[in-house]
Amino acid sequence: MGFDRAGLEVFERFNFDRPPVGVKFVSELPDSMDRLNDKMALCEMLKRAQEGHAFYGDSDNHACGAGAYVLGLKDIQERYLNGEFGAALGIFDSPRAASRVYHYTPRIARGVVKYVLFAPFEKLKYEPDVFICLARPDQTEILLRALSYRTGQMWTSRYSPVIGCAWILVHPYLSGELNYSVTGLGHGMKRRKLFPQGYQLVAIPFDRLPSMILSLKEMPWTPPAYQPDGFDFVKRVIDELGLE
Repeated sequence: MGFDRAGLEVFERFNFDRPPVGVKFVSELPDSMDRLNDKMALCEMLKRAQEGHAFYGDSDNHACGAGAYVLGLKDIQERYLNGEFGAALGIFDSPRAASRVYHYTPRIARGVVKYVLFAPFEKLKYEPDVFICLARPDQTEILLRALSYRTGQMWTSRYSPVIGCAWILVHPYLSGELNYSVTGLGHGMKRRKLFPQGYQLVAIPFDRLPSMILSLKEMPWTPPAYQPDGFDFVKRVIDELGLE
């Protein structure tokens, strides 16, 4: 199933507090977007796009080594890898605990990505590799139900105490799995106060997006059991099926 740009209009129905953002990883210099005129962390770039800006960033735009590292743009210094930095920040009790993070954090291989494109929903002109929504719990429930509506797929969330950008941008791209995290978790994003707490960042990879769009168009956003007479509805179904 190909990418349906018009199909993304179904996301307008959510009326998100901030617009969804389409992220794309490319190796060729984009000719129709402006370069980010600043240095910031990868997670800050996501917020900037939510504020209505479309742009691309390269290795020189990164003010946080973690973002450049997980994108495969740069290697990281030894005292990050061996855990000394994480332990010094007080996030972990020892370097050995802090260094463990680098053994499971997803990372794009060197040479695959040179530029990262960000665009808010209203300015999105390309097929995103990852489509990221900042959602309230009631909106997240609909998104997750759309994931499993046609497949029965289990909902899973992966995150770590640090380098949260890897799980929202890189993990879905590499794995093909939708991922979500509660805002207010993770050291860097919390320290920078980028997102309102208690929301979810829901990251949808390109290969899940068409099916989810179709489900969002077909499924009931408010199932009968969620309606005011939901308990009576469930009882009727039980009776009709002869269940006890």
